[in-house]
Amino acid sequence: MGLLSEDDIGTELASLPDWARAGDSITCTVTRADFKAAMLYVGAVAYLAEQANHHPDVLIQWNKVTLTLSTHSAGGLTGADFALARQVSSLP
Repeated sequence: MGLLSEDDIGTELASLPDWARAGDSITCTVTRADFKAAMLYVGAVAYLAEQANHHPDVLIQWNKVTLTLSTHSAGGLTGADFALARQVSSLP
């Protein structure tokens, strides 16, 4: 999968308000009610990631979960990052 152009990245980010650019990655931080709810959310993200065979970096801080997506093998952002971000953003 090829790297996206800056214009394509901008267009994709415009459709994902919860995600932000961080260099060659995109990130999203969500807050859940407590640690248990955060872990259940991470489990749902893991399921989607496995289905897509595309895995985010995950940081868990009690009730906050930060996800970072980048296609390391391509050296930056590809359509796979935004496809998974859209799926993750649809989680309740």
